[in-house]
Amino acid sequence: MAERAPAPDTPELRQRWGNFTWSTENAEQAKVVVARYPAGRQKSAVMPLLDLAQRQVGAETNTQGWLPLPVMEYVANYLDMPIIRVLEVATFYTMYNLAPVGRYHVQVCGTTPCMLRGSDDILDACYKRGMRKGHTTDDGLWTLTEVECMGNCATAPMVQINDDNYEDLTPERLNSVLDALAAGDTPKAGTQESGRHTSEPSGGPTTLKDMVKENHDYRGEW
Repeated sequence: MAERAPAPDTPELRQRWGNFTWSTENAEQAKVVVARYPAGRQKSAVMPLLDLAQRQVGAETNTQGWLPLPVMEYVANYLDMPIIRVLEVATFYTMYNLAPVGRYHVQVCGTTPCMLRGSDDILDACYKRGMRKGHTTDDGLWTLTEVECMGNCATAPMVQINDDNYEDLTPERLNSVLDALAAGDTPKAGTQESGRHTSEPSGGPTTLKDMVKENHDYRGEW
């Protein structure tokens, strides 16, 4: 499972991230985020600001991004809240990486529906490419994590890679996705089943067929 302990607070970590501050673009975005909350409730912005900080770290390191302790302290100071409150959020939600990750964070669902549909084969495909759970490959390209259900049971097995889900996977389909990412391309996200649009039955929908290509209002027909 994903590492939920923050990376050690070392002098090297402080040297690299101790002077973290918002980029010009993110400074403006942070103001927009905080303004969404009522006066006196700005601390509620901690989750989107942690995500923003993680993405800035990712942009600076050419990875998916993570949250070094000094960066979390910066967010805490920005929102005038104790660092322990920020740590409570960051360590609870697995969307936040607490240790360095690679360019692509491959999160394989191993919960029962995905397992029954072949997630062990998906993991084996990752192992054959040199990935190991909880580790980043030597080239810095891949970090592999096994996670709990991510809500795509109807299109299992699936993986999440950075911000995108890839569903209806086989080892061959996963390898095609990984090859495309490694080549700098953008593979199609979502289901990898030919002819399938989202999570409708394989072979096409049996009801609400007019919804396939556009939003259709059925209310006048009921």
